[in-house]
Amino acid sequence: MSQYYVEACYLLIMNCGVDFLRTLWIGLIFMGILFSFANGRPQVLTEVLLFDLQKAVDLIISLVPVMAFWTGMMRIVEKSGILNKLSEFLKPAVRFLFKEVQNDTNAVNAIVITIAANMLGIGNSATAFGIKAMQEMQRSNNDKKTANNAMCMFLIINVSSIQLIPLSIIKLRADSGAAVPGDIMLPTIAATTFSTIVAVMLAKYYERKM
Repeated sequence: MSQYYVEACYLLIMNCGVDFLRTLWIGLIFMGILFSFANGRPQVLTEVLLFDLQKAVDLIISLVPVMAFWTGMMRIVEKSGILNKLSEFLKPAVRFLFKEVQNDTNAVNAIVITIAANMLGIGNSATAFGIKAMQEMQRSNNDKKTANNAMCMFLIINVSSIQLIPLSIIKLRADSGAAVPGDIMLPTIAATTFSTIVAVMLAKYYERKM
């Protein structure tokens, strides 16, 4: 999810500014503290700071090997030239989904490798590629203060992304002691395929209305 958060924040900063985002997060933190005292449970704040943060760090550490391996694989694909061939193969789909950047090789390559990482269920590893894709699309964006259709479509596809092999979830299920960690693959493929189709249809519908 971190990748989706980063890309959404990138669009939010571009459209609303850094000051707005800073104010938003400070406000959310303040509201959380205020509600903990208003509900008579100030100890929740202490529990979060002392225990939940440790759990978060342990979770991140457990995911590092998987993320590192697949991030390295993605870099190999990028440097070996395979990515250019894959981008050429997917050109018809790119032309339909990302019209504004279809002739921008750098943007298309970044888009393709990000979507590929998401399809493998390693969205966290794709964060850097997602940021790069947004930056490349921003360079060809005529209105620097407003996200263009390609940028919106990119974010929509990543959020609803088809998951062929949900590696991160399988890893978490294995760590939690699931008997068959991979038995979620078929339901995940069905659900995410449906969500992506619906997302693209709605995006194209509103794109034509603009």
